[in-house]
Amino acid sequence: MAGMPDLGAILTAMVTPFDAQLRVDEEATVALLEHLIAHGSDGVVACGTTGEAATLTDEEHLRVVELAVETLRGRGTVVAGVGSNDTRHAVELTERATALGADAMLHVTPYYNRPNRRGIVAHFEACAAATDKPIVLYNIPARTGVDMPNDLLAELAERIDNVVAVKQANNDNLAPIEGLQLYAGNDDVLCETLELGGAGGICVASHVVGDEMRRMVDEPERRCEIDAGLRDIYEALSVTTNPIGVKTALRLLGHRVGGLRLPMVEADERETAVIRAALERHGLLATVA
Repeated sequence: MAGMPDLGAILTAMVTPFDAQLRVDEEATVALLEHLIAHGSDGVVACGTTGEAATLTDEEHLRVVELAVETLRGRGTVVAGVGSNDTRHAVELTERATALGADAMLHVTPYYNRPNRRGIVAHFEACAAATDKPIVLYNIPARTGVDMPNDLLAELAERIDNVVAVKQANNDNLAPIEGLQLYAGNDDVLCETLELGGAGGICVASHVVGDEMRRMVDEPERRCEIDAGLRDIYEALSVTTNPIGVKTALRLLGHRVGGLRLPMVEADERETAVIRAALERHGLLATVA
């Protein structure tokens, strides 16, 4: 789309690695960033849903963004998750992430409050005014309780100059929107999003099958075939609430990502078995020494 920033096609919604005491593990965070950029990701979303942003302090949150900027500078895009249901808090996070050098901001619809349409518009206007960086809207009604219909997304793009993209995690709304780059918010619609002319996906499975997801961008003639081969990975990682599945998979593959902060809990035996079986079917566990 002419005039739009190029944030990349495969952006991984990165988990936040923790140590044994569930503190942010900075060394493991850098290692994971290096792994992602070497395996198909054009960049990352730091501290989104998958990054357990809801249970990070502001200082932890912004430190992860800072580590991503420092590690990927010149090699990958850093989109900072800076959303909140408190507009003042979202504005503060936006200002601070901008100062740290993030390339773009991801703003989720205010959750729990369930604002009306005018409230949503006012919220995003305030957030966008706090930065000169591009804003990616995040529509995920399953978690927020509020859906942004496509006509509202188009209105936001028209009213707010730096609102440039949407991470669409409501598959029923998946469609091109005038003035916005379209990113798949769920891995299972990455193929469809690309076929619709979308910019790409903000993905979870790219933690473990990033090279194959990259091929869906680079080899459009084989896109549907590659997608079909990844369906069981998508399903396995969704066997329980995100990011439980992907953290389990990463640990099985030898990555140091640690546990989860409550109220997230570890995968149980059945869930772990489902994830392990999918990784084995793809020959991924065979590569782990």
